[in-house]
Amino acid sequence: QVQLVESGGGLVQAGGSLRLSCEASGRTFSSYSLGWFRQAPGKERELVAFISATGGTTYYGDSVKGRFTISRDNAKNTVPLQMNNLGPEDTGVYYCAARRAHMDFNYWGQGTQVTVSS
Repeated sequence: QVQLVESGGGLVQAGGSLRLSCEASGRTFSSYSLGWFRQAPGKERELVAFISATGGTTYYGDSVKGRFTISRDNAKNTVPLQMNNLGPEDTGVYYCAARRAHMDFNYWGQGTQVTVSS
């Protein structure tokens, strides 16, 4: 099992940057793929970024490509999400989630709020 805790959310002006962090507990962190999801008010939760267990594969949602960067440090059990050039459309609760290969995202953090003012 793995437990996830997000941090780094807050209020930022449009055009600004934030760096979220997902810290995981558990000795098998390096065997999990990680995803960052967000849920905006009144909208469904969407996957914004994904990184494989080894870090060799990443994926970004179309709305964040070129602006967000996901990485991982398996030695520190962390998965940062660097978010640049933020816009009001990036407002929402951001969640970190983990899954083992070929399985659903079964482990979720509590979420961190990101609010971008125009």
